[in-house]
Amino acid sequence: MAEKVDLYNTSYGNREIEVYSEIRRETYGLDLGQTSWITREELGEMPRLLQIDASSGVLEIGCGAGGCALHFAATLRCRVTGIDVNAHGIRAAEHSAYTQQLAGRTRFIEHDASLRLPFSDETFDAAYSNDAFCHIPNRLGLLRECRRVLKAGARLLFSDALVVNGALTNEEMAARSSIGYYVFVPCGENERLIRESGLTLEHANDTTKQAADISQRWHDGRARRKTVLQKIEGEANFEGLQKFLTCVHTLTAENRLARFVYVAVK
Repeated sequence: MAEKVDLYNTSYGNREIEVYSEIRRETYGLDLGQTSWITREELGEMPRLLQIDASSGVLEIGCGAGGCALHFAATLRCRVTGIDVNAHGIRAAEHSAYTQQLAGRTRFIEHDASLRLPFSDETFDAAYSNDAFCHIPNRLGLLRECRRVLKAGARLLFSDALVVNGALTNEEMAARSSIGYYVFVPCGENERLIRESGLTLEHANDTTKQAADISQRWHDGRARRKTVLQKIEGEANFEGLQKFLTCVHTLTAENRLARFVYVAVK
């Protein structure tokens, strides 16, 4: 079995160290403190898919260090509320909101999304989640909660990079889930759960290739800075994260583990 390694605390706690910013810029084309498989192009398409603008109140589930929420607040001038179970991520998001003078347009709450969402019915104009649904048990319950807090006609967008599309070994599943709790689902399961939650699926887009490309660039960017990163992370954690990224690349490049982006409407 793969040893558990720390990605999220390492990323959130060291977010402002320049070497990590350099890696994110090489990996994604911009630095939002992200740790997901979203491309710059996908990020740019999200406002259109969600139909949000400056008048919108938006919920992000699994906001991490707040990069995406702050980006939308700054570029669209909308109001964004982010929730995440990781205290390091929430503290980093709050700090960034303050330094970027976006505290008036953003709010970050430490909350476990597997529990009832701490919002009234029909609060938000849209909701999204970048590669975070895979960490949350009881996905049907979360989808129903999203439906509850969304206004009529509002959209939910979420991505899932753990859609099983082929044969996986126990060693591969262990390496892929070495950085935390994960829920793997078979093809068609997200579509079924969306229907059962009462939402209407608008479309599902296969983005597996971009996950393969991002994981390769992320791995290689880290490898070029091995000496520096080992001093920050420790040798064991550095090697564990490299093994994780290699596994992600292999499974997505071979299309045995797929990533999809789903858009559903209330």
